Amino acid sequence: MRFLFISLFLWTAFLAQAQTGDLDTYLSAQGLVDAKKLDHSLQMDLKYATTDNFLGEKVYDGISGIWLQAEAAEKLLKAQQYLKQIHPNYSIIVYDATRPMSVQRKMWNLVRGTNKTNYVSNPANGGGLHNYGMAVDVSIVDENGIALPMGSDFDYFGMEAHINKEEELVASGKITQQELKNRRLLRDVMTRAGFRTILYEWWHFNAVTKAQAQAKYKLVE
Repeated sequence: MRFLFISLFLWTAFLAQAQTGDLDTYLSAQGLVDAKKLDHSLQMDLKYATTDNFLGEKVYDGISGIWLQAEAAEKLLKAQQYLKQIHPNYSIIVYDATRPMSVQRKMWNLVRGTNKTNYVSNPANGGGLHNYGMAVDVSIVDENGIALPMGSDFDYFGMEAHINKEEELVASGKITQQELKNRRLLRDVMTRAGFRTILYEWWHFNAVTKAQAQAKYKLVE
């Protein structure tokens, strides 16, 4: 009983550390890998570690890497290689990767009761692929680190961010032909590497289906 109590205490302390500070240490201990260390040309701007996001709040810190399951990291590196073959001066930039459930719960609590609940997975429903370390939010930057225009900002929740009727968006002037070209470049390199798109966010890519993630991986708490 005493051993169980001590183990529970240590695990609780470890989770507290993950939520308040050194996420790098925590995610590494969960078996995830830092894709940034595997390919230094990858760029990152983890939006939820800043206030520059749709929540307007920082929801985690203590992180300096692009943490993913090895399978997803390998696909991200392939996408970067494909992009470099086409545009050597361009790079993929990562806005979000693994998102622990502790962070997901914090995000849900911030949007609960607002009109933003459709854009955050309810943790009570089992979490999304970010919570398994199998999804990334990405864009492309040029040689000066400036993001290519994509027709909407990251985390913009409106029709301009949708990918299923882009020709109509161009025809109506909501996005430009160049912005559509940039989106297609991003989708091309990501899907060639094995990622899957979703309809409503041009920036979001899943490495596998949710059923595949549930069968192979544990939620990152």
